[in-house]
Amino acid sequence: MRYRRFGRLGWMVSEVGYGTWGLGGGLHGWQGSSDEEALASLDLAVQLGLNFFDTAWIYGRGHSEQLLSRLLNLHKNKRLYVGTKPPPKDLNWPALKHARINDVYPADHIEEYLEKSLKNLGIESIDLFQFHVWQDHWACEPQWQRKIMSLKEQNLIKGIGISVNTWEPGNVIETLKTGLIDSVQTVYNIFEQRPEDELFPFCVQNDIAIIARVPFDEGSLTGNITLNTTFPQDDWRASYFVKDNLKDCVPRVEALKKVIPQETTLPEMALSFILANESISTVIPGMRTVGHVQSNLSLSDMARLDPSTYQTIKAHRWDREPTSWSQ
Repeated sequence: MRYRRFGRLGWMVSEVGYGTWGLGGGLHGWQGSSDEEALASLDLAVQLGLNFFDTAWIYGRGHSEQLLSRLLNLHKNKRLYVGTKPPPKDLNWPALKHARINDVYPADHIEEYLEKSLKNLGIESIDLFQFHVWQDHWACEPQWQRKIMSLKEQNLIKGIGISVNTWEPGNVIETLKTGLIDSVQTVYNIFEQRPEDELFPFCVQNDIAIIARVPFDEGSLTGNITLNTTFPQDDWRASYFVKDNLKDCVPRVEALKKVIPQETTLPEMALSFILANESISTVIPGMRTVGHVQSNLSLSDMARLDPSTYQTIKAHRWDREPTSWSQ
């Protein structure tokens, strides 16, 4: 496993981290995971050198945090970094364009969910506390600024992050200019390359860590999604892989398959593309099985993409606008 510096916080984190959304289950979550398999996968990841975990209260209404608590107790002798996220009070993902910060993240709501996450995780201080949704017109609102500074002063949190709305990588720049944000989490993959335009250069210049999420485009870049793919109605993917998405997405994935290097899979190519960008602090694929952990973490020890292949892949950039189903 290779490690990268996590911005000005200075942590050395595994370049492949662990996205735990798929482990939480519950209402509107990813279905089909068992706690036994989840814990085995988490444990193997630590044994293979992974030390960064991304979770959120909404992933199973605290369940993924509780699974991580069990993992932390198993590995008390190792420094494992955990980032979590309080849900927006109005439960809108993404935040509504004209929403007020007091309706989404009032100070008492932030503190309430920090306390819940601390209890679920069984720890006294959270490494990275990330706003789960954001609108950049909240940048200069004093309420959230005062609250996070107070929580930092109390050592209840060590770092502050923002998870940027899907396909809106610029919707955080003004907030980053406040100097209060230590990390930004954004969708970045073969299709979604727009963070490279403005967000990444700003973060590098200001020593803000970058977490790349959705490396497989919620699953399309695994190569397993077809025009006829369906999911149970209680699985979040049923609301994402709607017909309007599939008809545009599947042909693009099929085109990508034609440029996969020999002895490489599409998921390996997708992760390798992200790891080729040295601006990234860590990428957090969702991993629900031991097999996922083994295949994704092995990428860190492999040779990087050659420049010619990298440029060929970059040509598959796909700039999409947020929709009712992109969430």
